Amino acid sequence: MIQLTPQMRILVAVEPVDFRKGIDGLTKICRQRIKSDPFSGCVFVFCNKKKTAIKIITYDGQGFWLCQKRLSQGTFQWWPDKSQSGICPLAVHELQLLIWNGNPQNAQVAPQWRKILTEF
Repeated sequence: MIQLTPQMRILVAVEPVDFRKGIDGLTKICRQRIKSDPFSGCVFVFCNKKKTAIKIITYDGQGFWLCQKRLSQGTFQWWPDKSQSGICPLAVHELQLLIWNGNPQNAQVAPQWRKILTEF
């Protein structure tokens, strides 16, 4: 089972990929387009051209996990602009919103940390 933790590095591929690709094809994209090691433990997120499905791949130390979500209706509302470099980093809560077809950029969530007051 995959557990997403705040320490995980999550990288979203901006360009759509051919979803006929499996683990080997997606790890090749990680190396060539994203310029990242697929064995690093990062979580890599890809979408198809129609934006009706996403694939997530990660390495857990023993092997690769490949997950896919295909929407039964419509398309994913948000995906990074092509004006960005080949990747877009996300926080865990943003990936969770993306999986539920939300918009990570418009979400109103608490800041990731708060300054601790030293005086009472």
